[in-house]
Amino acid sequence: MAGGKDNREDILSRINSPKDLKGLSWEELNRLAVQIRRLLIEVVSRTGGHLSSNLGTVELTLALHLVFDLPRDKIIWDVGHQTYTHKIITGRRKRFHTLRQRGGISGFTTPEESPYDIYGAGHASTALSVALGMATARDLKGEDFHVVAVVGDGSLTGGVALEALNQIGFLKRRLIIVLNDNKYSISPNVGALSGYLNYIISGQIYLKVKEQVAALLEHLPGGRKMIEVGRALEDKLKKIFVPGMLFEQLGIKYMGPISGHSIRHLKKALEDAKQYDYPVLLHVVTKKGKGYKPAERSANLFHSSPKFDIKTGQFKKKPRPSFSQVFSRTLIEMAERDERIIAITAAMPEGTGLMEFKERFPRRFFDVGIAEQHAVLFAAGLSREGLLPVAAIYSTFLQRAYDMLYHDLAIMNLQVTIGIDRAGIVGGDGPTHQGIFDMAYLRIFPNFVIMAPKDENELRHMLYTSVYYPGPSTLRYPRDMVYGVKMDGELKRIPVGKGEVLRQGRDLLMVAVGTMVRPAMEAAETLSRRGIEATVVNARFIKPLDQDLICSLAKAHGAVLTLEEGVVDGGFGSAVREVLDAKGINVKFGRIGVPSALIPHGAREELLKELGLDPESVALRAEEFLYGEKKS
Repeated sequence: MAGGKDNREDILSRINSPKDLKGLSWEELNRLAVQIRRLLIEVVSRTGGHLSSNLGTVELTLALHLVFDLPRDKIIWDVGHQTYTHKIITGRRKRFHTLRQRGGISGFTTPEESPYDIYGAGHASTALSVALGMATARDLKGEDFHVVAVVGDGSLTGGVALEALNQIGFLKRRLIIVLNDNKYSISPNVGALSGYLNYIISGQIYLKVKEQVAALLEHLPGGRKMIEVGRALEDKLKKIFVPGMLFEQLGIKYMGPISGHSIRHLKKALEDAKQYDYPVLLHVVTKKGKGYKPAERSANLFHSSPKFDIKTGQFKKKPRPSFSQVFSRTLIEMAERDERIIAITAAMPEGTGLMEFKERFPRRFFDVGIAEQHAVLFAAGLSREGLLPVAAIYSTFLQRAYDMLYHDLAIMNLQVTIGIDRAGIVGGDGPTHQGIFDMAYLRIFPNFVIMAPKDENELRHMLYTSVYYPGPSTLRYPRDMVYGVKMDGELKRIPVGKGEVLRQGRDLLMVAVGTMVRPAMEAAETLSRRGIEATVVNARFIKPLDQDLICSLAKAHGAVLTLEEGVVDGGFGSAVREVLDAKGINVKFGRIGVPSALIPHGAREELLKELGLDPESVALRAEEFLYGEKKS
């Protein structure tokens, strides 16, 4: 059975808090790990979620809770998506089936959900800085507790993690860093630092030799004494097998590498790490997807998994491709004609659909790791040398490159395209991942063009327009399947800053952008049946706006309603209102969009309906906007 066979006592049902782990034998703990893996696979197959990373951290999580006393001791996870086992053993087992569902438990650490969730983290590379801050606060207040940062090797590609390591080695606060080394962030790790870690474990030569020698000595007379002597020489041996000792040179005690799937070894190593009064890094080698063969074979695909069939490991098929796939295939089509086109991703080749581009043009594809700031700057350098870089980055992660977007793209007015994937409501990942702020934070920058397609056909033309626009431009599209509209054969440029009228009416002007165009059109049909005729404009561009079109239609209608799948404060609707005010056009004005609030996790369709962004809700809100209540 997936997750391992265990027909003996159900140990998991007895675990309601970390204290319940303390009395278990090693055999019981190992059986518990099997039972947890089984639960992880069963639940995630139904809800979707981060499977492979959690299968890899089961024993590590159990060992951490055996050694440390939460919530008095502090464990900060980087990233919080690898904490499903932590949630299960900290009192949330009975609710685990609600994972990522509306009203259910979060897929990330959430302090509001449990006192055991010390810190919320949905973005990588943050834990080291936070842990150092907590350890420093502890020392300044004269308190005494342990601070542990559990960091994936992929997170070390983020610049802020390296900044934190630099200060950790300088301040030398008592702090334990558990480096969970599984060779992955989401996709296989890239870069020199990942190569260094691979060199350390080098096929796990050091780890294998150490374990084999210990096993041999155990059976020889005086072997235990020899093992103790060997441990005293371990640091010297590591300098032979682990050249460089980067962490030691930074002022951080290095321990390991050790197996991340032996609870006994992990517990001993963590207890040893507690004895130091300065920073310690414990290098733990784990296998992403452990215990479920499909996830072991395709750890990247099961990183953030949709629903799947447990027996076959096959994902539940979607009837149509995603917007990300159309983006990638269009980029391939363009790259076949223009060798200047370069594709860039920040550790998301699968999520952004760029794996196909990588396979077709390996020399023109670059995965920079979890390093969005570098991705934008790298693109800037390519652009300065006459190439046409296209960086596909999730909306929520693009925020991390905010300064580079202004300082390097806007000021330099460089010809760089940013594909803003997962723009709008993303669903199960919750507040840390909702892509609702990009329109508001990008439209204030000079020289930027910001566009959003109404469907997949327009996405193709917008990408073509964006790549050849002589300045920085962004193209935002949702985490969703395409609509199935007819696709044009030939790519064409859309006039920058020009909208289009899709429907004529007399009572109300609805100006929609991106994913809200279709709900606006459907709502207009509903309103028509109620005797209200609406004009619907597909704005296409958030910046620059089609001021002539909007202003002329606003004067003719006297009532304007904007629609956007983004935060209304400072967003697209605000931009329209600013234009009308600047022109002195006094009309009845309303905005439909996402409130400036933390949007919880849940199914995308469910959240859109709750936010009043589905066609039925839009029609109702439009009628209430015009008349103060329903007309009929």
